[in-house]
Amino acid sequence: MKRGICLLVVATILWGGNYICGRYLSEAMPSTLLNTARWGISTLILVVLLILNKKKLPMLALWKEFAILGFTGIFAFSTLTYMALGNIGASQAGMISSGIPISILLFTPFILKEKISLKAWGGAGISILGVIILFLGKSGGANLEGSLLGNFQVLLACLAWGIYTVLGKQYGKKHDSLTLTAGAALYGTVFSAISCIGTVQLNTVSMTGTAWASLIYVSTLASVGAYLAWNAGVKIVGPSQAAPYLNLLPVWTVLFGILLLKEQVSFVSWVGGSITILGAVLASVNKEFITSMINRKIAKDTQAM
Repeated sequence: MKRGICLLVVATILWGGNYICGRYLSEAMPSTLLNTARWGISTLILVVLLILNKKKLPMLALWKEFAILGFTGIFAFSTLTYMALGNIGASQAGMISSGIPISILLFTPFILKEKISLKAWGGAGISILGVIILFLGKSGGANLEGSLLGNFQVLLACLAWGIYTVLGKQYGKKHDSLTLTAGAALYGTVFSAISCIGTVQLNTVSMTGTAWASLIYVSTLASVGAYLAWNAGVKIVGPSQAAPYLNLLPVWTVLFGILLLKEQVSFVSWVGGSITILGAVLASVNKEFITSMINRKIAKDTQAM
């Protein structure tokens, strides 16, 4: 169990680092080109993993699933996030991204036809209130117009990830996660490459040593590494007990933003971020998770007696 929890925490740390590197890379290359390069490299790694696991990538047979997942989770989510990081700080983006569980919650009853508890809807309401407050907080280093645009871009990214996650769960009933992720990465890379046509100029690319290191990080550890760690952790602790650990993502993002980027977070943003995270926690923590925590505490107390 401890190993599973450690893997889940490591995954959220790696994802948190993606925001920091995205902030560095926002000044090095256009967002569409960054996303194309990132997922182009990640796709190659995922295909190699498929080959090692003796699996094939049914590009045509599952084109519809790959296209939808690739557009929402790989192209839209990542590109919008990188665009936002060119307008607002990583800390602000991470706080708004804590609303991702709420986005998943909103699409679940429409796509999966699953009932949502009143407690979860209450948490969603609290989280949405927090996001509204976050929109009032000006991100460090950004003007008012840039801050509002960046906030809106992250919000759209959250919605895209919500659709991707819910549809991924639906498609995952028939296909394994590695195949779906590799296919989505491939199709998402194609969408990103197409978006670069006529919009990206080479003179806008300015890669430094830090930028190259950041690109390698987001293409490997923040993509494939986090994916492997998260899925391994979920297999050990179970999906229901793993979900609440997603709420650690904004915590790491804010911490890294302050320590590595020297970002300053306004009081209004602190309040909004705290409320958003609180709402997400209330919405995602279920009875199974609470029961597991209580049982583990009882077991430890029994051993200490």
